[in-house]
Amino acid sequence: MSESYLSINSIYKATEGEGVHIGRPQVFVRFQGCFVGCVNCDSKDTWLFNDSDKDKWTLSKVLDEIWSLSGEGSLSWISITGGDPLHPKNVFDVEVLVKELKKKGFFVNVEAAGTRVVPSLFDMVDYISFDFKTPSTNVKTDQSLIQKMEQLYKGKFQVKSVVESKIDFEYCQKSYLELKRQLDSLAFPWVLTPSYNVNESFPEKRFQDVLSWNESSGAHFRVIGQQHKWVFGSSAKNV
Repeated sequence: MSESYLSINSIYKATEGEGVHIGRPQVFVRFQGCFVGCVNCDSKDTWLFNDSDKDKWTLSKVLDEIWSLSGEGSLSWISITGGDPLHPKNVFDVEVLVKELKKKGFFVNVEAAGTRVVPSLFDMVDYISFDFKTPSTNVKTDQSLIQKMEQLYKGKFQVKSVVESKIDFEYCQKSYLELKRQLDSLAFPWVLTPSYNVNESFPEKRFQDVLSWNESSGAHFRVIGQQHKWVFGSSAKNV
């Protein structure tokens, strides 16, 4: 029986540049295909499925590439990102890949676009980075999904939000307080990422504003920028 093909954009080794795992070297597996459509997305080249490229990445080839880049497992963290790994066309392939990675002892993080909870996959991975979309993205995350994540995956996920303006910050603040009233307490880290858009000069004022808004409004969030963009520039890929 011939092997199936995975919709892969790229596989590369880099140091995590954002979120609670910032600074940790990992192998990134970037899936192709995303219909979420964030207007400020920095990876729009991953949106469309490219069937003509699918013969490049069988499961065995993906695993071989990960094994090589990880130094035959000495680099033990894998981050599955996109695109959208949770797109219905990708979920089965991601689950098959995760099963194989866990057999080899890898720690697996999956990046979730904040549009759906997928228990069949989330039960398998070690950590979930779950987006909460802000108004500047022109996409809305159902707040009940965060509530569901807290109920099902306490201690196993972070929430990440890109903040472009005070409207974005106040939207996160309002949602945080509503969730806290519903759940009594929130155990997960909620990370605010000041936006650093493609081809933009370093937005120093925006970073200062987000830090100040958080400090003066109860300090409910962790403010963590995108380290890889500081180092390599806002347009750099796979770094």
